Amino acid sequence: MASSTREALVDTAAALLDEGGVESVTLREVGRRTGVSHNAPYKHFASKEVLLAAVATRELERQAALLAAAAERSRSPRALLRAAMHVYIAWARDHPARFKLVFGRWSVGSAELGVAADTAHGLLTGIVAAAQEAGALPGGDPVRLASLMRALVHGAADLASAGHLASDGKGHASPEQLVDDLIGYLDAAARAMRADPPAMEDGASG
Repeated sequence: MASSTREALVDTAAALLDEGGVESVTLREVGRRTGVSHNAPYKHFASKEVLLAAVATRELERQAALLAAAAERSRSPRALLRAAMHVYIAWARDHPARFKLVFGRWSVGSAELGVAADTAHGLLTGIVAAAQEAGALPGGDPVRLASLMRALVHGAADLASAGHLASDGKGHASPEQLVDDLIGYLDAAARAMRADPPAMEDGASG
């Protein structure tokens, strides 16, 4: 019963977050909307920040599950990379407040949130590394390259939500199309580097 109540409180907090952002989430309102006493949320969450950390944790766990499902469906490392980036875009578009919450600044520590974040980040980095190994991306630090991909998603999603990016409007592209462009450019760069490897700098051979 305690577990189901906790999940219901997290559900309600996520719904309030969708409706009005972080400011609309209070423990009292979450309790009222869930149909429990105003003291009940405090039995599960010491503060609003702890409750929001639980919302963020569940979001990351869901995204990790979506990435794992995409891995099972994809035919190649490049196709998986594209699918993973589109998963992130759909998340940012469908639940912008949750997306911003997850990647915002945190004032409380949460072991569960840390584990969920590490898992999701590890999955994305692994997808990038697999694409590098398959020759679909240039070599180098996969963590840094994953950060580049994710930075594009964040920026493109923000521009699209503000009306500054659309395939038939400003920017002449949707976030998905920009991601596909970037993957194509990186793939072409990787192929060019294999065909004509950069010359070793003087003294590099020791």
